[in-house]
Amino acid sequence: MSEPGTPPVVGIIGGSGLYEIDGLENVEWRAVESSFGSPSDELMFAELEGQKLVFLPRHGRGHRIPPSELNFRANIDALKRAGVTEILSLSAVGSLREDLPPGTFVIVDQFIDRTFARAKSFFGTGLVAHVSMAEPVCARLGDALTDAAKAVDIPTVRGGSYLAMEGPQFSSRAESELYRQWGCSVIGMTNMPEAKLAREAEMCYATVAMVTDFDCWHPDHDDVTVETIIKVLMDNADKARALVREVVPMLAGRTETCHAGCHTALETALITAPDARDPALVEKLSAIAGRVLGV
Repeated sequence: MSEPGTPPVVGIIGGSGLYEIDGLENVEWRAVESSFGSPSDELMFAELEGQKLVFLPRHGRGHRIPPSELNFRANIDALKRAGVTEILSLSAVGSLREDLPPGTFVIVDQFIDRTFARAKSFFGTGLVAHVSMAEPVCARLGDALTDAAKAVDIPTVRGGSYLAMEGPQFSSRAESELYRQWGCSVIGMTNMPEAKLAREAEMCYATVAMVTDFDCWHPDHDDVTVETIIKVLMDNADKARALVREVVPMLAGRTETCHAGCHTALETALITAPDARDPALVEKLSAIAGRVLGV
């Protein structure tokens, strides 16, 4: 659990090739059971300069699972059971701004959730909780990612809003223009409800949004296609691995709970009276909320 003094374990969620990083030691793939079903794949446990890491291929190795069919709850629950305390989420996005061209990395700080077909909470009837999502990204992780990106010379912008759409289809031009009017920076299909669930699980969370295209709004660029996305994804892959390689040692050595409050997000979130809580749901939440439930 994320009590003071607990050494950090860094979880990485991203593409299948992200875990191919020079310097990884003690690499082992292991299946981790979850109370919420099967996660996307086995988890890869490893160490980098002595820092423990856990990798999860978000769509499964070989990119088998579409965004709407990802078991987000099982993914986060499995990472929690694996001891992860902070999550770095890397994902491909479209740009909604002229100044965020393909190849740019955006350390987002806000989300707008437009998904509608996904389970978005670990809690429910029998045990209700309401966590704050006012600051959905851990500022400490965001600072470290920004510093790491500068160190390895990756074009990076700190701050911006991520519009999470349901997919799997890309946006219509009208939708793309609407999201631009809302002031969104990037658009993707995978970081919600991932960020919400990480907050419920009292884990630090930060997103690296890797721009692959201009969505479909830009008059001087072709409409987005899988072919063009994959081309830029391949170019971004080396950058992503370099970023992870640089940032992980920066996160080692934490001896207290996160000063941004990520590790205590449930402290004031539970609303169901103890004697009214469903024992089965309490048991199901043993990994996610055991710290505050006493199980």
